[in-house]
Amino acid sequence: MSLVSEFREFAVKGNVVDLAVGVIIGAAFNGIVKSLVDQVVMPPIGLITGGIDFSKLEWVLRPENPATEEVEKVAIQYGAFLNTVIQFLIVAWVVFLVVKGVNALRRQQAAQPDPAPAAPTPTPTEALLTEIRDELKARPNP
Repeated sequence: MSLVSEFREFAVKGNVVDLAVGVIIGAAFNGIVKSLVDQVVMPPIGLITGGIDFSKLEWVLRPENPATEEVEKVAIQYGAFLNTVIQFLIVAWVVFLVVKGVNALRRQQAAQPDPAPAAPTPTPTEALLTEIRDELKARPNP
């Protein structure tokens, strides 16, 4: 099997397409989570902690020199890291809830009994034999 045909077989499998859709939706979901963290979750936390904007928290290792035009400041931006950790926790929580919901649905479906199978339709021969039997039963006994 050639490399190209092997790749084609891999690429057209349903799992690869499902994975691609999941990655695209996940990337779009990232923007929603970022907005949720930056604009909804962090402002109340900043208010509770005395108006601190976590995204601006940093440890300055070398400050900016106002006499030069170059950007010389070196800082560890731990506030941005805290925001990213909170974003991760929100995404992990949402994924947990989705998986939990799917598992609950699967358990519920597994607990439901299967509907009784419908009686098979008789073949033409069986139908003819049934008619003959019914007519013989309907005749008076001599």
